Amino acid sequence: MEQILKELPKKAKDKHKEHKKFFAKLKKKTPKHLDAIMSDLHEAEFKKTDCLTCGNCCKTTSPIFTEKDIFRIAKHFRIKQQRFIETYLQVDEDNFYVLKTAPCSFLDQNDNSCTIYDVRPKACQEYPHTNRRNFHKISEITLVNITICPAAFNIVEAMQKAIDVGVNPKGKKYKFNGRE
Repeated sequence: MEQILKELPKKAKDKHKEHKKFFAKLKKKTPKHLDAIMSDLHEAEFKKTDCLTCGNCCKTTSPIFTEKDIFRIAKHFRIKQQRFIETYLQVDEDNFYVLKTAPCSFLDQNDNSCTIYDVRPKACQEYPHTNRRNFHKISEITLVNITICPAAFNIVEAMQKAIDVGVNPKGKKYKFNGRE
């Protein structure tokens, strides 16, 4: 995994223009079943990918903490929300609550597990957002995530192939814009 993570930024950079162009095309002419395609690709990738062997997202970036996340996690720690914020969070340039430190304060670096897994932020639950509804609307986030998450990179590569040939990882054909 270390070698994959070492090579990922360069691979993502080399493919950036191609991916950006593909996402622009996707926004203009979104396949009718894109969400189903992405769900299938996400499921197929995560059958062979174990996040605990990587943990790069937790080591390098911070999720956004919503008010609900802060309430839930503070309750878990049995502390006031303000104390949780003061201890762990800061406000970023977009006015979102994010972690003060990287790697994540809640990452167990011995095994890449999350010490607050059951109450983790929604953004962590959904990462890398590749099975999210209306996927075509989050291309900017995805372009960032493929530089961090090898699974996201693989899913985008598979998505390009699936949409170009019209077949998902289960071998089912999809109709694109009314034709097979």
